[in-house]
This record gives sequence, structure tokens and C-alpha cells, in this order.
Amino acid sequence: MQKSLIRIPNPPHILSSAAVVGQKEAEGPLGAAFDLHSADDRFGMDTWEKAESEMQRIAFGVMLKKAGLREENVDAIFAGDLLNQCTGSSFGLLDYRIPYFGLYGACSTMAESMTLAALTVGYGIFGVTAAVCSSHFCSAERQFRFPIEYGGQRPPTAQWTVTGAGAALLSAEGVGPYVTEVLPGISVEKGISDANNMGAAMAPAAVDTLTRYFAASGRKPDDFDAILTGDLGAEGHGITLDLMRTNGYDLSRVYQDCGLMIYSSSAQDVHAGGSGCGCSGSVICGPVMKRLRSGEWRDILFIGTGALMSPGSVRQGLPIAGIAHLVRITADPAEQKTGEGETV
Repeated sequence: MQKSLIRIPNPPHILSSAAVVGQKEAEGPLGAAFDLHSADDRFGMDTWEKAESEMQRIAFGVMLKKAGLREENVDAIFAGDLLNQCTGSSFGLLDYRIPYFGLYGACSTMAESMTLAALTVGYGIFGVTAAVCSSHFCSAERQFRFPIEYGGQRPPTAQWTVTGAGAALLSAEGVGPYVTEVLPGISVEKGISDANNMGAAMAPAAVDTLTRYFAASGRKPDDFDAILTGDLGAEGHGITLDLMRTNGYDLSRVYQDCGLMIYSSSAQDVHAGGSGCGCSGSVICGPVMKRLRSGEWRDILFIGTGALMSPGSVRQGLPIAGIAHLVRITADPAEQKTGEGETV
């Protein structure tokens, strides 16, 4: 059962979403599609960790304002980040008196939080839920690699942690795109232990999830306007394309990666692309939602990918397991009934 594709009986509406980013992200090709950005990445705070929490608080508030709701209208928050014990989320959302579920799915947290938010609404447990996540370049560097002042050398396979936060509000009633299907990820580990090559560590999990989805649903890649991973970067993107071809699926027409979308590889020095919870969180809750609401895209697959490691596991040389959770989002109300809640 844990390997099953879940077709949600009453697909929740994504009432609103918000994306808040840093200066580097605002200067990238998607900059105009984000709601707010900070010119110095501090968001008025005196530490990077506080800045990340503030960024999440702002994103949540903008999301509520867009929906015309207040905190008492929200039944639960599913949120996470990259910091130890998810302190970015717990402190960022502390002022809201809303039941809070802290999550750690590494860079897959946006898809994980959307999965749980959608299931609890779609099965009638809650009426309105929020999916929230964030990451910050400087707080992640301090925790996982080196202090910024160290000036450590980055290999070509390294990715740049996005300073960004995404928030999405899911409701049993209203308007907006629908979450119609979810497929929980399975941890996959292929012996990669290099923390500077997370794309290679996560790609096998994305391949596993996508292959299971196409086998269970009977659909093929070209049935969708876009298939988005988040965030494999250039290294993982290429590996995923190659492995999916080996499995009999050509993704080349529709496949994009949030880590490659958010920055300009030619104009911005980010090596293999973007990473972090806030990468797919801000891309999905900003530019992707705008494309869905405008009708440019009507049916997409979002596969949030994460490297399940910790500072301790990296220092001990342990291999990095990957995870990939799939969320299908459609703009067409006719897709609201994609089954009667059965698992496949």
C-alpha cells in the first residue's frame, strides 16, 4: 500500500500561494514572478537563521492576504526547512495559533507538505491547510558546509542553496488549481556520499517515483504540460533523463528542473543550479502557479526531490539517500474527479 498512487476523492483547491526570495533569486529569469524579495537577504533580522524564519512568516502572511482569510480560518500548517529540528519553520510560524506539523524532507519538503495538506483536506479531516517551506543560502552553508567567510572552493557539481520561501493554501472549497493525485516517495540510496553532488544522489529517487507513477496511472510523459523536479540541478537533470529513457520514457519535451529554472546558468555563478527547500517552494508557489492560473499550463507533475542527509552523516562519510514525492496539479475543474479515492 505504501507504494501506491493515491487519487484524492475530493481534490482540494489551491486557493492562493506566495513566494518570497532573496536578491540573487530576484535577479534570475523568474524574478518578476515572485511576490517579494529582500535586497540584502536579511529581511530586517540580525542573523541568517532569523532571516529565514522571517521569510517564511512573510510568505505565510502574503498567502493568507491573497486568499482573503485570517489565521483562524486555517486548520493546520505543514511546514519544514533545512535547519536542525526545523527551527526556521517553528520560529517563523510561532505567532500563528494554528496546529503545526514540522516536516523534514530536505529539498522535497514542498512536495511532502503539499501531499499531507492535500490528503487531509481531500479526505475531509481538515477544511483548510497550508503547505510551507524555506531555505536560506547562508544558514544552510553554516550548517552543512563552511562559514561564508571561509571561502571554500566549490566543485562543478555543487548547487547553490536558494534563499526563498513558498506557501500554498489548500481548501475543500473555492477556486484555483487542484491537487488530484499524489504518490509518496520511497528512499533510494545508490552509494553517493559526496554532499557536493546531491543531484546524483537524488536522481535515482526521482526516476523510481516517476516510473512507478507512469506504470500505475497508465499515463505517459507527453500527457502533461510540464514535469518538474525540484531540485536536481544540471547533474541530476541529465541523469534523470538518461535513466528514464532506459526505463522506456522520454521526458525531453516536458521535463524541467526548478534548480535550473530559478537561476541563469550563463549570467549567475551557481555551478550546477539551485537547491534547498525554498528552490522548488518558491518556484512552484510563484511562477508555476501563475502559469496554471493563466491557463498556460493545465496539467503538471511536481516531483519534489530531497537528499536525506545531516551534518553528522556527511562527516561520517555515510551515503546519501534520496527521496522524491509526486504531486499532480491540474487547472481544469473537470479533472476534479480523477477516481473515487482509490489507491492503484
